[in-house]
Amino acid sequence: MIKKLHTLCLVDDDIIHQFIIKKLANSIKTYSEELLIFGNGEEAIKHLKSASKTTEKLPDILLLDLNMPIMDGWEFLNEYMSIAPSLKKKIRIYILSSSDHPEDIEKAKEYEGISDYLIKPITEIQLSELIERPFDNSLLYT
Repeated sequence: MIKKLHTLCLVDDDIIHQFIIKKLANSIKTYSEELLIFGNGEEAIKHLKSASKTTEKLPDILLLDLNMPIMDGWEFLNEYMSIAPSLKKKIRIYILSSSDHPEDIEKAKEYEGISDYLIKPITEIQLSELIERPFDNSLLYT
């Protein structure tokens, strides 16, 4: 029996990328219940804080863009690291960015719990692999 993912979260201000992720998620058999979309890190942090006491409202996987208005991906990660211990669920965070700058990739490695750094756009196969990957609290990329 394949374990189904309950909640996928996308933090990205690009409406085209939001649409792509919606389409990809809907086509993956191991994805089942809910897709949360936030246009900036501040909205996502507010949701995580309000849902911190229940596992059902917290995402299993969070896809994070770096370049956004109001609160960018780096600011989100800084805030997330301070609230992560209070969350009732471990969340797999994948940076999903159009930036392939080595400095960004190296900076991402400084954040504990980042599962991978992926370059946009991702394919259905890549998203499916992320969803089916077992949780590992260490970086999966080198």
